[in-house]
Amino acid sequence: MDPFVVLVLSLSCLLLLSLWRQSSVRGKLPPGPTPLPVIGNFLQIDVKDISQSLTNFSKVYGPVFTLYLGRQPTVVLHGYEAVKEALIDHGEEFAGRGSFPMAEKINKGLGIIFSNGSRWKEIRRFSLMTLRNLGMGKRTIEDRVQEEAQCLVEELRKTNGNCAPCNVICSIIFQNRFDYKDQDFLTFMEKVNENVRILSSPWLQVCNNFPSLIDYCPGSHHKITKNVDYIKRYLVEKIKEHQESLNVENPRDFIDYYLIKQKQANNNQQSEFTLEHLTTTVNDLFGAGTETTSTTLRYALLLLLKHPHVTAKVQEEIERVVGRHRSPCMQDRSHMPYTDAMIHEVQRFIDLIPTNLPHAVTCDTKFRNYLIPKGTTVITSLSSVLHDSKEFPNPEVFDPGHFLDKNGNFKKSDYFMPFSAGKRICAGEGLARMELFLFLTTILQNFKLKSLVHPKDIDTTPVANGFASLPPPYQLCFIPV
Repeated sequence: MDPFVVLVLSLSCLLLLSLWRQSSVRGKLPPGPTPLPVIGNFLQIDVKDISQSLTNFSKVYGPVFTLYLGRQPTVVLHGYEAVKEALIDHGEEFAGRGSFPMAEKINKGLGIIFSNGSRWKEIRRFSLMTLRNLGMGKRTIEDRVQEEAQCLVEELRKTNGNCAPCNVICSIIFQNRFDYKDQDFLTFMEKVNENVRILSSPWLQVCNNFPSLIDYCPGSHHKITKNVDYIKRYLVEKIKEHQESLNVENPRDFIDYYLIKQKQANNNQQSEFTLEHLTTTVNDLFGAGTETTSTTLRYALLLLLKHPHVTAKVQEEIERVVGRHRSPCMQDRSHMPYTDAMIHEVQRFIDLIPTNLPHAVTCDTKFRNYLIPKGTTVITSLSSVLHDSKEFPNPEVFDPGHFLDKNGNFKKSDYFMPFSAGKRICAGEGLARMELFLFLTTILQNFKLKSLVHPKDIDTTPVANGFASLPPPYQLCFIPV
């Protein structure tokens, strides 16, 4: 038989086999658009605005549907009811971490963000306990944030600085903060920030759906690997310093607590407390606890420039409740409903992590009369929750009134999920909320914000919104008051 005919027949058989396998799996999963072989539904998705693509699909297939991102099925949950039902009502079944090939290549299943099973449960339990021991949610950590807020204000009087969130994490991980002009510290921060920018690019959305591209194609994803190598070398040096000066009777920071736990687990061959796991976990804490908060702060200042009437109301409230002669503290928040509402509205409006980090079901799961096989990746659209028009009228408008009742009191909302929800909710939520309140109130207590362009000409559209929504670059002046 002609070799060409053999090739055509072979390819045809593979194509039919692929279609049959997809069809048999689709029979048990929620409905969705018909996938093409190999590439699935990828051509039907706008990689520059995945969240809007999911919204468009939901209008056709409902709040629970299936997409093939490459050859693997992914179940998408759209809207508050579906997301809440999965992450909260069925939290254990949806507590797995779904496919994120770029992170898997870097972290190798270690750390607190991209690990799974008993490894994830053990390191998360240890991390939460250690963060509490170091003052998370207590006055001690509030003192550190207040101190850093004052350092930030002093830096802003001289120049521009946005190292504050990273320094708070440094004080927890390394015990000490760094000077804003410390070149090693600035380089470290830039590597963390650059990785988030690359992860949010359209190209990385392509790579995560077609993992073979990661190894065999040139592109910005290789920069992520180099940056992570640099960050881990930096962290390894810090860990060595801690090993040399460790006092098991007097742990100073997160690394010390971990090293003590490692010593205690030395006789356990199955222990997860390795130095490689420590390095990855610390890298996770920096990634989750610095760039996310600093991005939110940058976006908040941009929105305050765009809406000077909001800024004026916040500053009036700060003047009335805090005054000029002491630093804002967390006790003030309950007396500052408009400021609290403004910060919640910033987080709702910017929609920092639009499609959340991917989840996965930990067992064969029946969900709304569908059967989701164990290990299936699940995308929960946080955008669809934060921009729900029933809960937030005119959701595309920045309006602190979304979190105020008719009497001007702060109004909580179950739809407020910028930190996700359920078993995988952000471990640093409490610290992030504290930082946003104390940093923003301290800045607005000390400065008026002046834009270099008219507010109506300020564009708040994100420049990237793949993994994270990132604000456009802008300039502003801090005018001391």
